[in-house]
Amino acid sequence: MADPSEELRPAKRVKLDTDGALPPPTASADTTKELEVGITSYVNESRPSLHAILKKRYTDFLVNEVLPDGTVAHLREITDKSSGHVDTKASVQATNGPTDTTAPVPGGVDIESEAVKEDGTTSQISGSQPKAKESEPSAPAEDGQASLAISSEDRAKLVAYFSEDIVEELTSLYEAILRAPNKKSRDHPTVRTPFTSDRTVRSQIHQDIRRIFGGKIDSSTDNEGILVLTATVPKNQHGRAPQRSGERGAHNKLTWQDRGGEYLHFNLYKENKDTMEVLSYLCRQLKVNPKTFQFAGTKDRRAATVQRISGYRVDSGRLASLNRTLKFAAIGDFKYEKQGLELGDLTGNEFLITLRECRIGNEGDNDKTSQTDQDPASVTQKYISEALRSLHDNGFLNYYGLQRFGTFAQRTDVVGVKILQGDYHAAVEVILHYSSAALQAAQSQQDDSTIVVGQDDRARAEALHLWQTTGKWQKALDILPRRFSAETSIIRHLGRVRNDYLGALMSIQRNLRLMYVHAYQSLVWNLAVGERWRLCGSKVVEGDLILTHEHKALDPAAQASNLSHNIDADGEIIIQPSSDDRATDREDRFERARPLSAAEAASGAFTIFDIVLPLPGFDVEYPSNAVGEWYKTFMASDLGGGLDPMNMRRKQKDFSLSGGYRKVMARIGQDFDVQVHTYNDSDGDKQFVKTDLETIQDTGAGKPQDHSQNIERGGENGNILEKPHKLAAVLKFRLGSSQYATVALRELSRGGIQAHKTEFMGGR
Repeated sequence: MADPSEELRPAKRVKLDTDGALPPPTASADTTKELEVGITSYVNESRPSLHAILKKRYTDFLVNEVLPDGTVAHLREITDKSSGHVDTKASVQATNGPTDTTAPVPGGVDIESEAVKEDGTTSQISGSQPKAKESEPSAPAEDGQASLAISSEDRAKLVAYFSEDIVEELTSLYEAILRAPNKKSRDHPTVRTPFTSDRTVRSQIHQDIRRIFGGKIDSSTDNEGILVLTATVPKNQHGRAPQRSGERGAHNKLTWQDRGGEYLHFNLYKENKDTMEVLSYLCRQLKVNPKTFQFAGTKDRRAATVQRISGYRVDSGRLASLNRTLKFAAIGDFKYEKQGLELGDLTGNEFLITLRECRIGNEGDNDKTSQTDQDPASVTQKYISEALRSLHDNGFLNYYGLQRFGTFAQRTDVVGVKILQGDYHAAVEVILHYSSAALQAAQSQQDDSTIVVGQDDRARAEALHLWQTTGKWQKALDILPRRFSAETSIIRHLGRVRNDYLGALMSIQRNLRLMYVHAYQSLVWNLAVGERWRLCGSKVVEGDLILTHEHKALDPAAQASNLSHNIDADGEIIIQPSSDDRATDREDRFERARPLSAAEAASGAFTIFDIVLPLPGFDVEYPSNAVGEWYKTFMASDLGGGLDPMNMRRKQKDFSLSGGYRKVMARIGQDFDVQVHTYNDSDGDKQFVKTDLETIQDTGAGKPQDHSQNIERGGENGNILEKPHKLAAVLKFRLGSSQYATVALRELSRGGIQAHKTEFMGGR
């Protein structure tokens, strides 16, 4: 982002499936790779194919995360108003480019901060603080006298929890804290009262006390179950308790509790970048540990995406100022929360996808749809509308998409099987594989006219070749682009500790290490679902697995559970944390499945949408039918790695797989849309949909926007040509988490949609 190599928009690239040679012109590289990873079947085999080009522009593929409450994450506000500081400079920077300005001072609310007037101008207000809500306490007055602003509703709530005497004691304690904010906690009175044993009610009481008294009063329970209420320890400007006598407290600075919690949540917009690529940049600029930031799920690289991120004890003003230096990325919509994000803390993604050069059927097809006298735009509109309806009503096979298996010629599942076999040397060799075409391009003085290789991929091939032939690891790391983190970790470790291949793998960032073995699980699952579809189709049969928590009425053991779960579109459990929890218990998320009896399978009570298949592991149930036997046969074969599905424990915890379950079928949400546009060659690569960042740029930096009208409606705003030459279709739909839009599009088009390819990405 700040690097010179990232100043220009990266060129579009194509994957290479063979070492040093492009695939034959008549073959689809994506289709070939899909077959290799088990993506073989269609739910609807009878429809004609829709042929189109996907991702001709990165902005043809927009992905917005759907949050647990059902709202869609959009970048709306790139200024910081979460802590009372409005970084108008950063707002201008994100849209108009960098200027020579100074970043705001981190650590809280400035004593002199800018207040934004209704007309957009600013005025300096000495000692300004964020305007308190009606139910929140006011800040201490300048003369030391406190004013209390507890609403009648909040007082009534306290009286419902405690007696009138206890409420009066709490009020007195709060007034004392406001009059002497830097006084030690032990010098203030302590309020004690009997407490309920109901955990849910207790959590709500703790939460209400923090909210009503602005985090100035701490609540805890002693060993006898008594609620103890004390003054909060004064914090310094860094959010920590004072360490030296006389150190100032948080009189003019907001503590993390004052802000709303220790976790800053914000929206991240990125274009043609990996999530970790942007977060790594933020970490370097803020000088914080990479573990500071958390997210619910990764997003497609070759796309424009928006997702929610959380950062532990990150100052929003300082983070917002980085918009000045971000390239093809932006951050905004800041809000402090009590909990951070965990993987899976989302209900899915909303997609806005542009398909270009659409046409139905081939010249040699028996289907004559493309040869009728009907308006091509109307025919295409009808075809896609019906296909989207089918994706909702009939669903599609829930395959893991090609992204799951990496972008290099050597797939990530190949690394995974070597790891599970204990052949760590071979696993490292696969990760460090590079294409001879990329190396040739790096060493050539002249550009190859037939294969264009990206600069990063040339550098990668050159660095890996240097390391493997000379062992000069430090020089190799100087050449290797920073974004290739797995290769960087391996070379650095082996340069220091020769032949320690297990140590080299363990030096890779944990989420990347897990990616390899999970890719092997995904390969087995894809092949298994294809086998089940071949044997049984959409029919529910004896031995099929269902998730017990989804059918508690039929499972007494599950019915007795007192856990309260919400289920996402994959049938995965979403744990709702208590207000005083910092993180959820991952063990509570584990799912259980059981096989159906012959009577249950024939009862009609279950459909194909209820059926799951296991990801191989030591703690899963396998189908008690022919599909279960298939797992054993395939995994024991050479293609399966000679592994035992019942023995997936390994000495290394990260490589010891407990397994999991995934629904056989997926479907898009009930709200979907398609608009068909006409265009011709003179329009170039016309963009039919605005990105969130473009919407902000067009209408004024940092102002809230309405994103519901981002799609140009066919026949309204699109170009009207006398003789339509080309068709583009803009599709809008939602999918659950861990479901792939490319797989849904494959079913919609019967494999006719292909990703745009203009360049070779070396070795990919």
